Amino acid sequence: MKYVILIHSNPQPWGHPTGDYLPEYQALPAAQRDRLNTEFEELLGELHERGELLGGEALGAPESSRLYRWHDGKPLVTDGPYSEAKEHLAGFFLIDVEDQARAEEIVAKFAGPGETVELRPTMQLGEHL
Repeated sequence: MKYVILIHSNPQPWGHPTGDYLPEYQALPAAQRDRLNTEFEELLGELHERGELLGGEALGAPESSRLYRWHDGKPLVTDGPYSEAKEHLAGFFLIDVEDQARAEEIVAKFAGPGETVELRPTMQLGEHL
C-alpha cells in the first residue's frame, strides 16, 4: 500500500530541515535535537533498506508557488500560497508498506516539534474509496 507523508510547517525564515527554523525545535536542548536528528536519519536508512521509501522532496517557500484555477473557461494563474493558513506544505515522502499499521508506525516518527504531519493513502487512477 502506498502512502504519502505530508510535512506541514511554517519555518521562519523558510528553510530545510524545517526544524532548524522552528522556535519549538530551537528551544530543545542541543543533545535532544541531536538525538532527534540521528533517529530521523536512522529511520530514513531503515526505510531505504526495507525498500519502503520510494522518494521525497523538500519544497520551496509557499510564496514561490503559482496557482492555476479554472475560471471563465480557461486557467487563471495567480501567485501562491494557496491559503492564508499558518502552516504550509514543506515537503513529502512517498512510502510503500505492507499495511496501514506499518504506515502509522512510520509516520509517528516523522512528527516533530512545531510541525504537523499528515498520512494519506494514494489512489490508482480510476480507483474509488
